[in-house]
Amino acid sequence: MNRDLRELEQALGLKFNDRKLLAQAFTHSSYVNENRGKAMHNERLEFLGDAVLELCVSDYLYNMYPKRTEGELTKLRASIVCEPSLVEFANELNFGAYVRLGRGEEITGGRTRPALLADVFEAFIGALYLDQGIEAVRSWLEQVMFPKIARYDQPQISDYKTRLQEYVQQYALGTLEYRIVDEQGPAHDKHFVSEVYMNDRRLGRGSGRTKKEAEQNAAAEALSVLQS
Repeated sequence: MNRDLRELEQALGLKFNDRKLLAQAFTHSSYVNENRGKAMHNERLEFLGDAVLELCVSDYLYNMYPKRTEGELTKLRASIVCEPSLVEFANELNFGAYVRLGRGEEITGGRTRPALLADVFEAFIGALYLDQGIEAVRSWLEQVMFPKIARYDQPQISDYKTRLQEYVQQYALGTLEYRIVDEQGPAHDKHFVSEVYMNDRRLGRGSGRTKKEAEQNAAAEALSVLQS
């Protein structure tokens, strides 16, 4: 059962002028499908929030790291706005408890599904932007996200594909192959699932908003399997 969004406003230190925007941000399409005419789902807000979040993070990184190259800033931004990172922030804020879901999605564990949580985080950013403007978004991110960016400032650690390749080569374990096994969503919001195989044995599986991100997450799981 989703909780009252007024609790969330209080926990976040925010007060929306238009609470309908906040409610929409936390409304999954499965809820709308089962309650026709009673609500709007969050997919359009997610689309907007994705762009606003990327702009705010880019602006922050540009000013915070004046000596970083374009390539370095791009990699760091990617590690911050990728699905796993957004899921971490959504979980820290307990966003999953406030999502309105259809019964089927609820039963199958949608409240903790990574892609859903990342989408809700972006939809919330979109709602806050429409309600109070970009400065309010930036101010909120300065409290919630920006102080924690240092933990993502480790691109060499997050390159799981390279680490997996080096591990396999070091121990002469065989040949790696990545396969995209699933692709879902509209053109502006694709989700990919990748699997990594070694000598036709599946080692890992991962999902992401790009093929590269999905492959990185698959490689991370494969490393965990090999090193366990």
